[in-house]
Amino acid sequence: MTGWRAMEPADLDRVMAIAEVVHPDYPEERAVFAERLALFPDGCLMALADGGANGAPVGYAVMHPGRLGAPPPLDSPLGGLPEGADCLYLHDVALLPSARGLGLGVSMMERMEGIAAGRGFGWLALTSTPKARAFWDRNGFVAYDGGPALAAKLASYGGGMAYMTRRVLGSVS
Repeated sequence: MTGWRAMEPADLDRVMAIAEVVHPDYPEERAVFAERLALFPDGCLMALADGGANGAPVGYAVMHPGRLGAPPPLDSPLGGLPEGADCLYLHDVALLPSARGLGLGVSMMERMEGIAAGRGFGWLALTSTPKARAFWDRNGFVAYDGGPALAAKLASYGGGMAYMTRRVLGSVS
């Protein structure tokens, strides 16, 4: 059985270990993940494979309310959730290679949709790495043109990054 469960503070060491494997080119401090978990625990999830709630974590997802077109800088604390949030921002999703192809990415997006709809957000947003771009394209996300300021922020992440958005299914806002 595969699926997602709520992340807990005790999971942060495993989150860091998974991040080192999946995102070695985009390192972030443990404190960044700890802050997001404290600020928006509903958006912090652990992926499990084979074993249900007792299975070993094979990935994680971290999302939080955000402002459309304004992704937070890489490896930086938020300091608080933004006033006037209008989207659910996927800060990071990472699945170990052994967990890919199990449907965890799609089920994470279903959870993301539910969280966004429950909070009244009309948009989902994320910053895609070059390797993940095809997945997000296939799932209805499109590149967002935020002008020179957004382009400069994305350049600080590294080459080939794309800020992408998608309407929450069924949303009219």
